[in-house]
Amino acid sequence: MLEIQRLSTAQPDFWERLRALTAWDNSPEAHVEDAVTEILAEIKSRGDAALLEYTRRFDQLEAASVADLDISAERLQSALRDLPPEQRQALERAADRIRVYAERQKQESWSYTEADGTLLGQQVTPLDRVGVYVPGGKAAYPSSVLMNAIPAKVAGVAEVIMTVPTPRGEVNELVLAAAALAGVDRVFTVGGAQAVAALAYGTETVPAVDKIVGPGNAYVAAAKRRVFGIVGIDMVAGPSEILVICDGQTDPEWIAMDLFSQAEHDEEATAILISPESRYLDEVQAAMERLLPGMERSEIIRESLKRHGALICVRDLMEAGEVANVIAPEHLELSVAEPEKMAREIRHAGAIFLGRYTAEALGDYCAGPNHVLPTSATARFASPLGVYDFQKRTSIIGCSPAGAADLGRVASTLARGEGLTAHARSAEYRVEDYESDA
Repeated sequence: MLEIQRLSTAQPDFWERLRALTAWDNSPEAHVEDAVTEILAEIKSRGDAALLEYTRRFDQLEAASVADLDISAERLQSALRDLPPEQRQALERAADRIRVYAERQKQESWSYTEADGTLLGQQVTPLDRVGVYVPGGKAAYPSSVLMNAIPAKVAGVAEVIMTVPTPRGEVNELVLAAAALAGVDRVFTVGGAQAVAALAYGTETVPAVDKIVGPGNAYVAAAKRRVFGIVGIDMVAGPSEILVICDGQTDPEWIAMDLFSQAEHDEEATAILISPESRYLDEVQAAMERLLPGMERSEIIRESLKRHGALICVRDLMEAGEVANVIAPEHLELSVAEPEKMAREIRHAGAIFLGRYTAEALGDYCAGPNHVLPTSATARFASPLGVYDFQKRTSIIGCSPAGAADLGRVASTLARGEGLTAHARSAEYRVEDYESDA
């Protein structure tokens, strides 16, 4: 028997139960924090030597130097070349779609000139160097390579450094091939908090980067949180989430499998279905019970649904949208008759999947938009990873003599009001010069 919560907005304690279901504490456990603190300090002070020691300890990978952990460009290209044709074609198709979508996100510099000749604008420039962390070993995700590295390259980042652990030397050829396709410049076979530290601080061999992106375990997440400020990070992501809103007209097995698609990530993943049709919720639960034994990761799915899954009955689709905006899910499927109309009512979601035929899994791999999305209700204020995350904006201000006099009077008044005399005098010099020439 599949255990999954059944909720209804008619229940007097519904909102309290919903908050308890979707709450996630992103603070690391004490033992994780302690370990990461030590690792960061060791990498910062001892560089390559510490990185080699941690790689031996955690990945059982022996190397004489960190240079031996640097995978050559030729090796990356050979991985791509030697892929089975079907895999290579799928990887290339996904990369092409991600790149085309990313190109539309690219921001350009702009400026305008005011009547008195003052120039104002914004200069957009790419980051110099970015680090991409990719999980390794059996838990290898070539899609993460494409999603993180391609937007960086489209933004114009000069150098993308990738780290990927290879426990006991176990290399995933798809990951290396994806790195080649995405234009990754260097790949180091190191992982964990030690890889994050190497990217943040730099070592004798691993260059320091400006920003670190990519998913990882609790140690990686804790390390990214700790180095933020020294470098930028994409986000500290929580467990995967899917919320499906269905009007009761989609094949129940489709929806059951859509929920499974995120529940199979790990036991902490969240999978929720909302529908105004109680009968339909029964049908989907029956479909899940029927399909679950055939899933390779059935025990993970079962535990995930028990801990964080729910079938929620609402009064109507309008109320379903209200519940969705409170949850602010990472992935939101609108499996309804008029999905585009409903999407206009959604304010908070990482990605919205429109209609019965748009499975969330398409977004994970090849639709085009990025699969690095805000989790744990952070879609209230955060956005998907994109080209804009690898570009900086610099303000441009160029005053003409007349503009300096005009703005200088305003600045002087405000500066003196704040008690900042040097600010005021700095502006007043230009005012006085303009007035003396007038």
